[in-house]
Order: sequence, then C-alpha cells, then structure tokens
Amino acid sequence: MWPLGTCFGGGPGSAGLRVGRDRPGGVFQAKPGHRPALRGPSRRHSRRRARRSRFPPGGRGRGVIGARPQRRPPANMSPPLFSLPEARLRFTTSTREALINKSIKPLLNAFNQVPGSENEKKCTLDQVFRVVVEEEIINKAPCENLLAIISLAINGVTEGICTASTPFVLLGDVLDCLPLDQCDKIFTFVEKNVATWKSNTFYSAGKNYLLRMCNDLLRRLSKSQNTVFCGRIQLFLARLFPLSEKSGLNLQSQFNLENVTVFNTNEHESTLGQKHTEEREEGMDVEEGEMGDDEAPTSCSIPIDYNLYRKFWSLQDYFRNPVQCYEKVSWKTFLKYSEEVLAVFKSYKLDDTQASRKKLEELKTGGEHVYFAKFLTSEKLMDLQLSDSNFRRHILLQYLILFQYLKGQVKFKSSNYVLTDEQSLWIEDTTKAVYQLLSENPPDGERFSKMVEHILNTEENWNSWKNEGCPSFVKERCHPEFQLGPPDSKPMRPVRKRPAPEDFLGKGSNKKILMGNEELTRLWNLCPDNMEACKSESREYMPTLEEFFEEAIEQADPENMVENKYKAVNNSNYGWRALRLLARRSPHFFQPTNQQFKSLPEYLENMVIKLAKELPPPSEEIKTGEDDDEEDNDALLKENNESPEAQRDKAMTGEQIESFANRLGEQWKALAPYLEMKDSDIRQIELDSEDVRMRAKQLLVAWQDQEGPHATPENLITALTKAGLGDLAESLTNDTEGSS
Repeated sequence: MWPLGTCFGGGPGSAGLRVGRDRPGGVFQAKPGHRPALRGPSRRHSRRRARRSRFPPGGRGRGVIGARPQRRPPANMSPPLFSLPEARLRFTTSTREALINKSIKPLLNAFNQVPGSENEKKCTLDQVFRVVVEEEIINKAPCENLLAIISLAINGVTEGICTASTPFVLLGDVLDCLPLDQCDKIFTFVEKNVATWKSNTFYSAGKNYLLRMCNDLLRRLSKSQNTVFCGRIQLFLARLFPLSEKSGLNLQSQFNLENVTVFNTNEHESTLGQKHTEEREEGMDVEEGEMGDDEAPTSCSIPIDYNLYRKFWSLQDYFRNPVQCYEKVSWKTFLKYSEEVLAVFKSYKLDDTQASRKKLEELKTGGEHVYFAKFLTSEKLMDLQLSDSNFRRHILLQYLILFQYLKGQVKFKSSNYVLTDEQSLWIEDTTKAVYQLLSENPPDGERFSKMVEHILNTEENWNSWKNEGCPSFVKERCHPEFQLGPPDSKPMRPVRKRPAPEDFLGKGSNKKILMGNEELTRLWNLCPDNMEACKSESREYMPTLEEFFEEAIEQADPENMVENKYKAVNNSNYGWRALRLLARRSPHFFQPTNQQFKSLPEYLENMVIKLAKELPPPSEEIKTGEDDDEEDNDALLKENNESPEAQRDKAMTGEQIESFANRLGEQWKALAPYLEMKDSDIRQIELDSEDVRMRAKQLLVAWQDQEGPHATPENLITALTKAGLGDLAESLTNDTEGSS
C-alpha cells in the first residue's frame, strides 16, 4: 500500500492515477495494492502541475479521489436553523406573559427573535395556542381565561403572526369540551364579535368553522328546554351570513318531517268522556308556563270527546307535510277534520272576559310573552287549550301558512301537485273564514289579523325570490370602461335627447309628417292613423271560401265529368293557398278526424265535398224578392210535411251531434264498437281529451266522417239498441219526431 498523498507523475494530491490512451478520458482508478506504471511528464501534465502547485491541498486542487473542492463561507453568512422545541418553549412563555400583561407585545418580540421562516413560526404559534387552551381546560380555569387566549389569537391574526383560522379552531375546542352552561358564556363572546367575523380578514377563513360549530351546538341542545339558546344561534347565523348564502337557504322547499306531534291514538286508553268530578272540584294542577301564563284560563263548555281530540291533533301531520293534501284520500280526510275543528271554533267563541287579567296587563305594558314551541297533547289539557286565545291563534295561523303553500307557485314543486277547481274554491272560502276567526279572537283580534295578512303577502315576495334562484341583493358597479370621466367622479346623469322639430312630428299648421321625400310623404300622410289604415277594407286580400273553392266545387261535381289531372286540387300552389285559407276561415281544418289521407289532393277533395254541402249553390240568374219568398214558403211547407221516417233518413246535423254527445257522456266507449270504430281510434280519442263529453263528441264526429251521408239518426238508433243503450235510443227517437 502506498501512503495517502503520494504522487506519481503529477503534483501533490494526484495519488493513485495513471494516464493511458486505452480508456475513454485516459484516466482510471488503480487497484488496491497495485503500483501504477510511471511515465514521463508531458507538457499538459507540466502545466497542470504548475497550476496545482499554486494551491495548497484542500484548496482548489483535488486530494482524495472523488472528493470535491470545498469552499469555506464567511462566518457572518450562515443561515439560522429553526428548532421546534426551542420555538415552542419560547412561544409558550411569551403567551403566558402576554396573558398576564394583557398585551401582545411579548408575543410579537418573541416572534421576531425566533429564527426560522414565517410559515414555520406561524404553525408553531398555532400549536402553542391550542396547547395553552388545553391546559386551561384541564385545570378547570374560568371562562374569562379562555376568552383572553382567544382574544390574544384574534390580535395575533391582525398582527400577522398566526393563521386566520386559529381563533375559530380554539372556539371549536372550547365549545366541544365545556358543559352547556359555560358554552352559553362563550357564545355570548361569539355574538359580540360578529363584526370581527364578518371582516375581510376572518370571514373567508372562518365561515365554515362557525357554521360547523353552531350546528354542533344545536345537536347538543334540546329544542324544548334550550329554546332561547337555539334561537340565539339561529339569529347569529342570520347576522353572519348574507341573505343569498346558499347554505342558509331551503332552495328545494323541503319540510321538517322529523317534527312529529305525538298524541294518544288508542281510544281504549283515552280518559275523555269520563267524568272527573273530583279533579274539577279540587282544580287541575297545571305547571307554570305550560299555557304561557301563571293563571290557567277558564274551562270552556265545549263537549270534548276522543273523536274531536284525535281529529284535532291529526291535523298537525298535514301542517307538517302539506304535500299530502294533493292526494285524493288524504284531502278528503283533511277536509272532514278541518270542517269539524273550525266549526268548534265558530260555535264557541272567546271574549275578553275569558282571558286572564294578568295576560291583558302584560299586553298593555308590553310584558314578555313566553310560550313553548312544542304542543302539549295531553287529553286533560284539551279543554284548557281550546279556551286559550294564543293557542287558537297558533292553529289558525298554521291553516293560513298551509293554504299559502298550496296556492303558491313553488319552483321545486312537482308538476303533479295541482289543485282542482273545487279545492281552490274551498281554500279561498276557508281562508276568509280563518281571517274572520282571527279578527274575532281577543285581544286585539282585528289588529292581529291585519298584521298576519300583511306578513303573508310579504312572504310571497320571498317565494318569488327563491323561485328565481336567490340572486344577490348587492348590485355590481358599472365597469370603469363604461364610465365617463375619472373613476372617482360621480356617475353622470343620462343626457336627454334633443326634441325633434315640430314640423317633422306633424305638430305644425298642416299636421303633415315630412319623410324627406315627396312620394314617401304623400304615402305616409294618406291616412292620419296608421292602425286604422292597416284595418281598412281595401287591404283585405284574403278571399272568401265561396270565391276560392267555387272552381274546385264545380270540378268535384260528377255531372261536370272533369278528369282528376285537370282538377285544381292537384295543383301544389293551389293546395298550399287552400290550406292557409282553411286554417283562417273553416272550422273543419282543426276538427279531429280518424280518416287517413295519403296525399294533399285527397284531403282537399274531401274538404271540398264538405264545403259543397255547407255553402249555398252559386246562383245562375238574378231572382226577384217575391220569387225568393215563394221558394222559401214552399220549402218550409215541404219540410213540415215530411214524415218522421224521412227525418231519420237525413244525415245528422252538427247541432244534433252536439246535444246528443252531452247525453251520451261516459257511455261513449260502450257505443264505439257498434259504430265500427277500431281499437286504435278509441285509444286515440282517449289520449286526445280527458273530458267524457268531448270524447263522445269526437266519437260521433269520427263516425260522421266515416259514414258520410249514411250518418243518419236511424243508423245511430240501431247502434244504440245493439249496444244496450235503449234509453238513449228512445230519447233520440223522440228528438227526431219532435223536430219533424
């Protein structure tokens, strides 16, 4: 082994190297214990030797094989290293000192002196705050100490030494670990700082933390025992979030189906109907606050049985889930129960003497009114509840809210939830009756009724706002590009357009409107009123049915012997104009028919035949008025002398079909097979309309189109007899004989 640092054929620090031409680069590492061959120094090696000799080992030249040159930086440029234990200890001490001095300066000094990046120091300080809060909770410190730490964290966020979510994390830890009575004090601090939470520094970082914290509190609280605390939380959320916040909106109009009113559904266990003479003599003990009053109202003389009790409390299920009212069976039940309950309210009205004196004094002096949000459904309280004016107001107000939902337009309401005309009429009448009961209910019933009506009318505006997707109430400012003048200047008022000259508007002496051209001016001023000019008879270019189809009717007559290829109905231009005219002038165009037409000429030929029967024949010579009168008298005598058999052989008119369809009604389907109607035609009639009278009329019209001149009352009477509808056949026979 050669000693380290021995040089062969080179300067200092080139031990163990051999230069050769057989390897790429000419350099390879010598094997251990192998002495490399010596060669004479070349010029290149001489220059390298001279260059290396200027630097000592460890400077620029290489020493050990594979070692890189090391540079020694100056002592004053070495970066400080961050130590988590030291920073945590320093911050903990500074936090305790800041709490004692009630100042954030010790914490600021420690933050600036501790080495490390800003992100590392912020994360460490956040952890220190949570550790200090944990120690205070374990030591059962008062709430004031915990609130002082949270306030210190808020100041730290303002100074930029901790993250913005730290105060909310601390609040969540505190509320999760403390009992409800102490949570009330902590939440008071949260309520007072709502302006801080809504600032730009805290809102975006803490809104989700606050929402989660409030929801956790609501899960722990009882809605019946901690009603006030729950209401404070809801009010805080309403103040914190804007109206258009999606998380606070019931966009799909869902109901709280978990709010179930429990009452006695077993009639055998009911005590109603039994006489409780001992209880009435001794007086029933009612807990203070049950009816919202220290004094229970006087018992009414309403005869209460189990049926009234069951029907009364069953209505709460419809108030809880109004969708049931769209079902037929449920609606009938609701209708029956409501009529009985409202009848009781109408029969046994309350007056001012039945209300307690203390209640009237509290209302006059503005005293606090306390009530429970959940109904008490005990059978023993039924007569007391019906005698209480506030209780009646709750029930009647529930009716009004339910009716408003049923009548209102809700975006997410199913298309099947539609009220019938009968239901809408009943709701309208009952709403008036409920408002009347509210106005008669003491005290100040008239005022309370008007106030409720005003609130419900305002609620319709909220419904329309929700149907529009709850747009934000904050209007965006105009873009600076569209502003005139500097951005800080006030918006300019819109410039009014200069009025046009009077002669152009036709306000001069000649009242003429000048259009800039003599011919245009003449055409424009032909009529002073443009709308009247458009309605002029001279602008009526649409021909009558008689004029347009006169040629086609003549060609359709077999006596004229016109070939099909020469008929006007085969002309495509004529057919297009005929369709437009029929759509405007003829009722046959929109009349349903079961006939299948393969081409437009075939359809027009059929329509021409129908029009030929209805339109009067063209007159070949001018007749005098006396001749017309004589012909009319002869026709009338001939018509009166016709026998009933001849009347029954004539084709049925539109009036006869209309009147008979009303009588046929639901029995049209039984008659359809005997009129030789196909099953597909019957299904089509059922799909076209749901009204049975309209279906019967469509059946008779289709039969008339199918039979043509053979659609006579006689044939219809025969079909009715075969279908087993003898009564209808007899009535049609009597009508035919009566008309003759």
